[in-house]
Amino acid sequence: MKSKKHLSAVQVLALGFLLIIFVGGSLLSLPFFSKNGEATPFIDALFTATSAVCVTGLTTLNTAMHWNPAGQLLIMILIEIGGLGFMSLPVVLYFVMRKKITLSTRMLLREALNLDDMSGAFRLMMYIVKLALVIQGIGAILLSFQFVPEFGWKKGIFFGIFHSISSFCNAGFDLLGDSLVPYQSNPYVLIVIGLLIISGGLGFIVWQDILFYKERKKFSLHSKLALTTTFVLLLGGFIVFFFTEQNAGNLTEGTNFIERLANTFFMSVTPRTAGYYSINYLDMTNAGLIATMFLMYIGGTSGSTAGGLKTTTFAVLVIQVISIFKGRQRAEFHGRTIPSATVFRALTLFFITLSLCVVSIMVLSVTENIPDYSGIEYIAFEVFSAFGTVGLTMGLTPDLSIAGKIIIMLLMYIGRVGFFTVGFSLLTKAAKPTAKYKYPDETIMIG
Repeated sequence: MKSKKHLSAVQVLALGFLLIIFVGGSLLSLPFFSKNGEATPFIDALFTATSAVCVTGLTTLNTAMHWNPAGQLLIMILIEIGGLGFMSLPVVLYFVMRKKITLSTRMLLREALNLDDMSGAFRLMMYIVKLALVIQGIGAILLSFQFVPEFGWKKGIFFGIFHSISSFCNAGFDLLGDSLVPYQSNPYVLIVIGLLIISGGLGFIVWQDILFYKERKKFSLHSKLALTTTFVLLLGGFIVFFFTEQNAGNLTEGTNFIERLANTFFMSVTPRTAGYYSINYLDMTNAGLIATMFLMYIGGTSGSTAGGLKTTTFAVLVIQVISIFKGRQRAEFHGRTIPSATVFRALTLFFITLSLCVVSIMVLSVTENIPDYSGIEYIAFEVFSAFGTVGLTMGLTPDLSIAGKIIIMLLMYIGRVGFFTVGFSLLTKAAKPTAKYKYPDETIMIG
C-alpha cells in the first residue's frame, strides 16, 4: 500500500511539470504574447516553455526580440514555478486559503524536497519560498541600480526583477538581446548575477544549514559535500579559464585586468546550470570548451534550482575513487562512512546519464547540420547544456530541426526533474525508492 502511494506521489511530481510545460507552451503560442501579434509556432512555444520550466535558457526564439512584455512576464512566471518546484504554488494557495494540508500533499512535499519523512515538510517548503523571495528581492534591487538609470524606472525595475529571478533560478533567460555581452566591462553586474546563480545552485537544504548554523553548531553531511564540491569546482574552473582563455573568450579591446578577472569568474559560475554568458563561446579554446562541458554536466546541488548530475553525486563518486586508491573498503568523508547503496546509486546515475548524453550526441549528429567551421563539439556542447539545464550554446539552438528540438526538450526535462524521478514515474510497480540514505541521522541527496 505504501509503495502505491509513493509511486503516485512520484508520478504527480513528474507529470506536474509536463502539465505546466504544455499549458505554458499553449499560452505562448497565442498571438497575444508575441511582439508582431502573430501566433508563434507551437513547437517553438513549447520549446520556450520547456526551457523556462526546466530553468535552462536555451531558446529557438530571441526572448527580447520575439516576446512582448506579457510574453516575457509569462516566461518569468514559468521560470519561478520551475525554479521553486511546481509544489510551491499549491503550498502558497493552502497558506492563503487557510486550508488543511492533506496527507497526499505532504507526500508530494516530501518527494519535492527529498525528505525522509513527512514531518515538517510544509514548514520547510514555506521556509524555502520565503528564502527564495528574499534573495530574489535583494538581487532585483541591486540590479535595478544598474538598469533603472539605463532603461528608466518602469523598464529598469522589470529588468531587475526578471534577471534576478532568472539568475537565482539558474534559468539564463535575458531581455538584453545578447545575454551579458554588453556588460562584460561591468564587474558589478557580473558579480551580482554570479552570486545569485551560486545562491540558487547551492540548494535550499544547504541554505537552511548555513542560516541555522549558530543554533546547530554543525553542517549536515550533505551540506559539507555540497559546499566543498561547489568551492572546488568554482576555484578549479576559475584557474582553468584564467590560463586557457588568455583573453577570456575574445573580450572587447580596452578591457582591464579587473574586468578580465570578473569575466573569468563568471565563466566559472555560469556553466553551473545558469546559462548567462558575457563572452562568445565560439571564440573559446578547445580546453575551455571541454572544461565548460564538464562543469555543465555536473551542474548544481541536489534540492536546488539547478540540473545536471549534481555536485553531491559527483562528490560521492570522487570519494569512492579516492577510497579505492587508499585501499579502504568503504567511502569515507569527514570521518563518516557513506553507505554502499548511496555509492551504487551515484554510479548508476553517472552511467545512465552519461550514456544518455552520448546517445543524444550521436542522434543529433545525424539529424542536425554541423557548420563547416565547427566539429562534434558544436553538438556535444548543446547536449550537455540541455541536460545540465544550463542554457549556453555555440549557436545550434535556433537552427534545430523538429527532431532536434524534441531531443533537447527531453534532455532539459530529465535534467531538471531528475532521471530517477522520471524513471519511477514510468514504472507500474516499484518498491519504495532509496532516494536518500542515513548513516546515522545523516542524509546525502543523490540526483
